[in-house]
Amino acid sequence: MINSRDNQRFKSWMKLKLKKYRDETGLFLVYGKKLVDLALSHGIVDEVITTDEFIEGTLIDLKLMKELSQTETTHNMMAVCKKISKRIESKNVLVLDDLQNPDNVGALLRSALAFGFNHVVLSKNSADIYNDKTIRASSGAIFDLFIERLDLVPFLKEMKENSYQLFGADAHVSDNQPIGSKPFVLVLGNEGNGLSTSVKEVLDGFIRIETQTVESLNVAVAGSILMYAWGVK
Repeated sequence: MINSRDNQRFKSWMKLKLKKYRDETGLFLVYGKKLVDLALSHGIVDEVITTDEFIEGTLIDLKLMKELSQTETTHNMMAVCKKISKRIESKNVLVLDDLQNPDNVGALLRSALAFGFNHVVLSKNSADIYNDKTIRASSGAIFDLFIERLDLVPFLKEMKENSYQLFGADAHVSDNQPIGSKPFVLVLGNEGNGLSTSVKEVLDGFIRIETQTVESLNVAVAGSILMYAWGVK
């Protein structure tokens, strides 16, 4: 059993709570039986860590598990996982243009999986998908999606050359509606500033959701509605 904060393995797990070390090592943490089981089923688990002697894995003291936890709830198991994203060809692609809130990104990943947007591209300044909040909000959807972090404008131009139609969500403007049967890229903008100018210039048009009373919706809610409405079935 590991029961000392000075243990080198414990120190390495603690570092994985920070994006810098997740990027350096290609590893990330998941917490709780549901997410650990999902990660195991996808073959990406490097090590299971537990406070329960009846669970197969590295046994640690409860006080250390509490330190590793990133929420008020301390689980009896967690796992160190490898960053692996298998390429998936998808007729529907979700693009996130500088979304900052991990909860929004996670919720959108969950909806993307639900509505057949199996390829997701994030800008370099979007929230980290391996942030614990993102993983929990995605309910494990990150394990089943092809996720990339790219410069958006070159990617969008390439998709246009490959006959994808490119549409951005806009709270105020709607024009040139998508063609239902044609491969579709939905671009969602930053929570406060919307779509970046350089991205707007590449798009084929903009779509909005008609609302009553409220001016606009949370980006995760709006994005989910648009994926359901416009995704190629």
